[in-house]
Amino acid sequence: MLSTNIKEATKEAHQQLEKKVILKLKSIRSNADYADLLKHFYVYFNAVEQAVAPYIINELLPDYAERRNSAYLKADIEQLGGDLNDLPAVQTPQIGNVASALGALYVMEGSIMGGSIIVQMLAKYGINEGVSFFSGYGEATGQMWGKFVGVMNTQVQTEAQEGQAIIAANETFSRFSDVFGEVSVAS
Repeated sequence: MLSTNIKEATKEAHQQLEKKVILKLKSIRSNADYADLLKHFYVYFNAVEQAVAPYIINELLPDYAERRNSAYLKADIEQLGGDLNDLPAVQTPQIGNVASALGALYVMEGSIMGGSIIVQMLAKYGINEGVSFFSGYGEATGQMWGKFVGVMNTQVQTEAQEGQAIIAANETFSRFSDVFGEVSVAS
């Protein structure tokens, strides 16, 4: 089953990205710092959303329009007093079919699972605004994740499709990590 195999196959790339994001989170000292972090999320999520758009049609994922997306990031950035100027460069994963689009969405949708922890970390730094993106689906987060995983497991049925999804997921993690560049511990 893809949901089991993709988690194991992307573990290293996931951990590399997670390390960078945590270091960036730990260096936040102001709303401006947080808005800067969100710009990295925005530019990447927006680009990946455009890359998967031809493949993630309503018949495939009926609730896709209601899912958390880069519009939440834009709203959070603006709520913090930031803007969408000076965005970092991004390179998206290669998306050429439904399987690879679902692999990329596995990363995007999965990012919400740690959102409540991020909101708690931000609160420790006195940041309580601009958290709609990381707040995800609230109490429905687990249910929304389950729906997505169900679609992914149903749609990706062959070994070749599974390979495409895993390659896209790994590339999605890696390209997202690239958006942050080199990250070091703040002093």
